[in-house]
Amino acid sequence: MESSLHLSEIFIYPIKSLGGISLSEAFVEQRGLQFDRRMMLVDEYGIFITQRDFPQMALLKTRIADNHLFVIHSTFNQSIILPTNPDDKTSSERIKVIIWNDACEAIKVSKEADEFFSDMIGIKCSLVYMPGEEFRLVDPERKYVSENHPVSFADGYPFLIIGQSSLDELNKRLENPLPINRFRPNFVFTGGQAFEEDKWKDFLIGDIRFKAVKPCARCVITTTDQQTAERSDEPLRTLSTFRRNENKVLFGMNLITYYHGKVKVGDKIILL
Repeated sequence: MESSLHLSEIFIYPIKSLGGISLSEAFVEQRGLQFDRRMMLVDEYGIFITQRDFPQMALLKTRIADNHLFVIHSTFNQSIILPTNPDDKTSSERIKVIIWNDACEAIKVSKEADEFFSDMIGIKCSLVYMPGEEFRLVDPERKYVSENHPVSFADGYPFLIIGQSSLDELNKRLENPLPINRFRPNFVFTGGQAFEEDKWKDFLIGDIRFKAVKPCARCVITTTDQQTAERSDEPLRTLSTFRRNENKVLFGMNLITYYHGKVKVGDKIILL
């Protein structure tokens, strides 16, 4: 039977909690899509910072061109150009950083980057990069993944998928419909029923096999307008009326893969 499920959007977030990039195709690695959340900002103690505490991070937009990452502040009209692979520079300074309960080794990108982001966000911070040999594990305590599996600086798992039907169902219940960027997925798909991704196990996107491991618990970042950085109580208020489970509000599904390869918008999704 012909699959009615198709990959409709792909997003990466090169610097954790900054603006994302919409792609027509992307390369899949075990720790996440290529370039996805391989960089993040840390405070002067090496602890990661996100839009949870600094919603103004949403105003920093990103794009990749000519093997460089461009970051532009949407209201200050200031920008910086960064390397996409800072660990190509063997002399880079390495520091210990903390993300949730994990301690990782990271590379400081540059003094220029630290000064730029400190100015843009308003606190002293540093931009760091995860070197290729660093092996941070997916959320090991929850036992959703029995074996060691790598992840970038994403919160817990390498990939997040959301059905367009799920967003449409939520938006029917909201006074002001919201765009998908509130939820920062890697993959969006069309077809199927609202929230059917909750029940997925193993599936293919094109030729690449993924495993759905747990629903994604949502935080205050979803209430941050990604264009203005303003906060409201939606969508968490409405989601909590019909998507609450054990005091968590769930929307989207976390994934892992054991494979490498390319996915592209329009790929069929086949449930296995």
